[in-house]
Amino acid sequence: MDQLSDDIVVLVDESDRVIGSALKHEVHHSRTPLHRAFSVFLFNSNGEVLLQQRAFAKLTWPGVWSNSCCGHLLPDETVEAAAERRLDFELGLRNIELTMALPDYRYRAEKDGIVENEICPVLFGFTDAIPVVNPNEVAETEWKDWDVFLAELKAPGCEFSPWAIEEADLLSQLNVFTQATGRKRQNVAA
Repeated sequence: MDQLSDDIVVLVDESDRVIGSALKHEVHHSRTPLHRAFSVFLFNSNGEVLLQQRAFAKLTWPGVWSNSCCGHLLPDETVEAAAERRLDFELGLRNIELTMALPDYRYRAEKDGIVENEICPVLFGFTDAIPVVNPNEVAETEWKDWDVFLAELKAPGCEFSPWAIEEADLLSQLNVFTQATGRKRQNVAA
């Protein structure tokens, strides 16, 4: 896939019906139209979640820590295929079985005059593979204990992406940690 085709986003109406497509860098501004995206949370056998710091050259939320991977769907691409494509492109991770957790998640957030406005299904998966980051997309990664991560999201001055904060809270309520790892959470009160 060439880089240009990877920079196309699918524009949708309020009912998630396709109304067109556009170049990613042309639609992210102060009036970003609604478009399709996805988010992924990956867990490992140590009970940790993979986090990434977004590359500092990114247009939206540069340098901000977020969930394992997120991105946009291409025209005629499924959420799962988009997630697999971006996991490989951003983190060099392949062959991860993903499970849909939040098929109807949607959010809108703004930072530095740039708006994200997405219908953004959330998936999760399990891997013990070591990420190999694409420096154009990811500044660095970190495996963090799931309960520690959840506690950090509630701390004053939390500096994670707004979608990762909301999604993690919703995933915690669905108990995806146990589904992904087969382990019970140690600190359920976190």
